[in-house]
Amino acid sequence: MYLRYFGLNETPFAITPDPAFVFLSPRHRDALAHLLYGIGKGGSGGFVQLTGEVGTGKTTLCRCMLEQVPEGTRIALLLNPLVTPRELLAAISEELGLNVSESIDSTRLLVDGLNSYLLEAHERGERVVVVIDEAQNLSPEALEQVRLLTNLETSKEKLLQIVLLGQPELRDLLQRRNLRQLAQRITARYHLSPLGPKDTHLYVRHRMQVAGAQRNPFRRAAMNALYQRSQGIPRLINIIADRSLVAAFVKERLDVTAAMVHEAANEVQLGERQVKRVYWPWFAGAAAALAVAAIATVTLTDFSFRAPGFVGQPALATQPAAINTPVAEEKAPETGQASPVVPAVAGDAGEEESLAELDSDWLENHQREVWQGLASLWHQSGDGFAIQAACNGDDGLGYACLRDQGNWSKIKRLGLPVLLVLQREPATYLLIHGMRDDRLLVGASAQLRTISKQAVESRWLGAYLVAWPQAPGWPVLIARGDQSSAVATILDMAGRVEEPYYGEPVFDSAFELWLKDFQSRNGLEADGLVGRNTLLHLMTASIEDPQLLQAW
Repeated sequence: MYLRYFGLNETPFAITPDPAFVFLSPRHRDALAHLLYGIGKGGSGGFVQLTGEVGTGKTTLCRCMLEQVPEGTRIALLLNPLVTPRELLAAISEELGLNVSESIDSTRLLVDGLNSYLLEAHERGERVVVVIDEAQNLSPEALEQVRLLTNLETSKEKLLQIVLLGQPELRDLLQRRNLRQLAQRITARYHLSPLGPKDTHLYVRHRMQVAGAQRNPFRRAAMNALYQRSQGIPRLINIIADRSLVAAFVKERLDVTAAMVHEAANEVQLGERQVKRVYWPWFAGAAAALAVAAIATVTLTDFSFRAPGFVGQPALATQPAAINTPVAEEKAPETGQASPVVPAVAGDAGEEESLAELDSDWLENHQREVWQGLASLWHQSGDGFAIQAACNGDDGLGYACLRDQGNWSKIKRLGLPVLLVLQREPATYLLIHGMRDDRLLVGASAQLRTISKQAVESRWLGAYLVAWPQAPGWPVLIARGDQSSAVATILDMAGRVEEPYYGEPVFDSAFELWLKDFQSRNGLEADGLVGRNTLLHLMTASIEDPQLLQAW
C-alpha cells in the first residue's frame, strides 16, 4: 500500500524472519555466540539453553546459527515439541535420516538406533546436534528422555549436543526438582532480553534502509514512542511500525509522528492497555500556574533530591515550571532530609523462617498488600494502584517502574526497597525492606518478618522490580542534542552545574562522555543515553528515604 509512497522496494516490517533484514544487536550477537559455542566443540556435550520473551528473535537467531554451523556438523531441528517421549525420539531419528519404520513402537529400539548412528558419526569425525525450538512445551517426561540421550558417550566425550530454545517458562520448567539432573548438565545459558532504546532506533533505521528507503520517516519522538509501546520486542516493533507507516500514508504525511505510533499501537494491541500520546514534561496555562503556586514557598536550600517527580522531598522552586513535579503530601523534617523509616517487625525479627512457611497463606495474603506496602515506603500509602500500573507498563499515573535482573549484591548497591519476582503462578512478589548478612526483612505493614536468603533463592531467578515517583510526562529517553528542563534536572542530579540553571541547557558531547563513564562504573550499557535504568542510578545517591535497611 505505502511502498511507492515512501520509495521502498519491499515491506520493511514484515514479521517473517527474512535473513536479509537480520539486525544483530549486542544482545543478539552474544546469544548467537552462545549457540555457536553449543554446536561447536566448546559445548563438550550436554545442553545449551537460550530463552527469551515471545518475539525477541529466538527463531531468527536459530536460522542464523544454522547458516553458520561448522563443517562436519549434523543438525536435527525440531520445531514442534508437543510430542510424547517416544515420538520425540522418532522425530530426532527422522531428522538425522534414520529409518524408524521397524522401531517406531519401541523406545529401546529407537535409542539403540540413535546410539549406533552417533557412534558411526563419531568415527567419521562428525558432530551431532539436536536443536529443539519452543522447548518450554516439552513435557517433563520428554525432557527426561532427552537427558537420557546425553548418556550416549564414549570413554572421552559425549556423542550428542542438545540446544534448547524457549520462552522464559523453560527456565521455570527446569527449576523443578525432578529435572535437576538435566539442569546440572546445561553448560551454557543465555536469556535474550528485548532491544534497548538505542538499539530500537538502529533496528528501525536498518530495516528501512534494507527496504530501500532514502530517509527514515520516523521522527525521534516517534522512535521513542515505538520503543515505549513495543518495549523493545522486535516482533511488536514490526507490527506497530508497519501500522504507523500505513497511518502516515493515509494522512499523506512524509513523517511518522509519535501520535501515529500510539494510535497504531492502540489498534494492534487489542485487549491491552490503551496509551495516549506521551508528552514531554513541560506544560503551560493553569497547570503551570498551579504547580508554581504549590511550590512557591520552597527555597533552593530545601532542594535535597533532584529526581523528576520525587514524592517526599521538596522541589526546585526557582526552576521554571517545566517539570511536572508532584508536591509532597508529607513534609520533610526541618533539616530538609527525610529520615529512614525503620519498621517494627512482627514477632522475633531474629528468628529465621523458611519460605515454605510463607508459600501458602502468608505469601498469598502478602500479594493483597504488596503494592500498598511499597507505596507506604514512599509515604504515599494510597498510591499502591499507581505503582502497580507503572509496573504493568502504564507510567502516566505519577510513578515509574523498572524490571531488572541481578543478584543480592546488585540490590544492596541499589539501596532501595525492591519487589522480588518469584517463580510461581500466578505472578508472585516479595517486598524486600532490608538485607543483613544472610537474612532478609520482608513483607508489608504488620506482616513483616525475617527469612533467610537461602529460602528465597530456591524460588528466585534474579528478576526484581523497583519503582519510584516520577512526573507522568517525563521523557522515555534523553540523548545528546536534547534541550529541555528535563536535561537541566539530569545535569543537576549529576552535579554538572555549579549553580541553578534558569534556561534550557543542552545535553552536549561533554556530558555524554561523562555519562558513558558513569554508566560503565555502574555496570550499565555505556550508550550515553538517559533511559530508565540510567536515570534510576543517577537518582539513588540523592534518595535518603526510603532506603534498603541494613539493620532492624
